[in-house]
Amino acid sequence: MILYLDTSALLKKYLKEEGSNDVISLWKKTSAIVTSTVAYAETLASIYRKKRETGEFDQRFFKAVLTSFQKDWKSFIHVDVNKDLNETIDKLTIAYPLRGFDAIHLASALILYEKIQENFIFVCYDKRLLKAAKEEGLNTFPGDL
Repeated sequence: MILYLDTSALLKKYLKEEGSNDVISLWKKTSAIVTSTVAYAETLASIYRKKRETGEFDQRFFKAVLTSFQKDWKSFIHVDVNKDLNETIDKLTIAYPLRGFDAIHLASALILYEKIQENFIFVCYDKRLLKAAKEEGLNTFPGDL
């Protein structure tokens, strides 16, 4: 099984949130994790923002989260943002009310899905993005939000 994780799904491995156990369970069963290179900046920014805004993390936990993410990142398959994505992004932004990075994630997943198809699951916890992914024919998780 190959999982494409957008940032909303990726964060669930590192921050205890609703859906974290599901993502971790899928993660353990997968042969590969795929995401866009934009997920690196999105994930780091989200972790730092949560630390600043909530004060929930002590320094030790915060460092452990960062270390875990950066170690995992090296094992992911990264889809680079490049001009080849633009045609797909054009179509997606016309068809769906997506934010910019969400369009990048969906375009990245669709291009990869064209090559792989079997056992490919798009994992995301954003309602609009999940709906668009379903309408584009991707196998998605979770089923509904």
